[in-house]
Amino acid sequence: SISMTDAPHDLAQETQPARRPEMKVRPTAPIVPQANVSGNALMLVIAIMAFLACLTFGAVSMVRATAASWQSQISREITIQIKPDDNLDMEKALADARDLALTFSGTRDGTIVDKAATARLLEPWLGEGLNIDELPVPRLVIVTIDEQSPPDFVAMRAALAEKIPTAFLDDHRTWVDRLVAMARTTAFIGTGVLVLVFSAMVLTVIFATRGALSGNRHIVEVLHFVGAEASFVASEFQKHFLKISLKGSVAGGFLAALFFAVAGFWQGRSIATPQSDQATALFGTFSMGFTGYLGIAGTIAVIALLTTLTARFTVMRTIHEIDQIRSDPSRTDQLPDP
Repeated sequence: SISMTDAPHDLAQETQPARRPEMKVRPTAPIVPQANVSGNALMLVIAIMAFLACLTFGAVSMVRATAASWQSQISREITIQIKPDDNLDMEKALADARDLALTFSGTRDGTIVDKAATARLLEPWLGEGLNIDELPVPRLVIVTIDEQSPPDFVAMRAALAEKIPTAFLDDHRTWVDRLVAMARTTAFIGTGVLVLVFSAMVLTVIFATRGALSGNRHIVEVLHFVGAEASFVASEFQKHFLKISLKGSVAGGFLAALFFAVAGFWQGRSIATPQSDQATALFGTFSMGFTGYLGIAGTIAVIALLTTLTARFTVMRTIHEIDQIRSDPSRTDQLPDP
């Protein structure tokens, strides 16, 4: 017999609906494979391009900074050169040239290069222990001027020639013009190299995008045929190539920054050596500073942006070609079979 107390419990069990088995949702595969040989190769190419671009940017920045420093140093000073003569009291002539130059507005200070300093200047060519009195060596007077309002060099030359016939004024204008021309040429060449690097990278991304599209063209066409918008398909490729470009460009930019950091460390450790002095004279210091590293970060961002936009433009153009083929009855045989 069934007791009245057990009846409600059994009735509840009978009326309770049976549990349905849990449905497992199969994860959807991405349109573009996340990792393949072409993607790894493209990442390596972008890393190389980013390294070259950042290296070129850093080199151009260093050369321009060095040229600006040289130009500033040269523009702050002028040199009065006095050639020796039998009837000339050199020490008096040097003092007279300095005093005459300081009478012009725009001059700040004048310094006579003594015999010891002149001998040190000639040591690389004539050796040590040089006696200036035994050789007809010109002597120098260095005059510091105001860069914003320089003196009248024409009038100063005329006054010096009248008082000291063997004096010659050098305002370094020729050197300044050469430095400006060199800086502009370096910047032009560096810009050209950057344009070539970016152009090669864009072409590489175009070929890689078309390769990925050719391998997944049937999927793209089916998705587009069933109603997937072109922007959706393009965004999938855009995300894929954005990840690749970010990884490659960050790796290349990091290597370039590491190169400049190691070069600056080497320059600091080997200071006052012939190799370091020559490198400093030609390229300046390898210290990038905050602006230089910010420029490298900007280069990385530009590379990632160019890669992403190139991939999107290529996909949109390919889908547009598919739409043209579909709208033309004579070319429908080029579409895949359903």
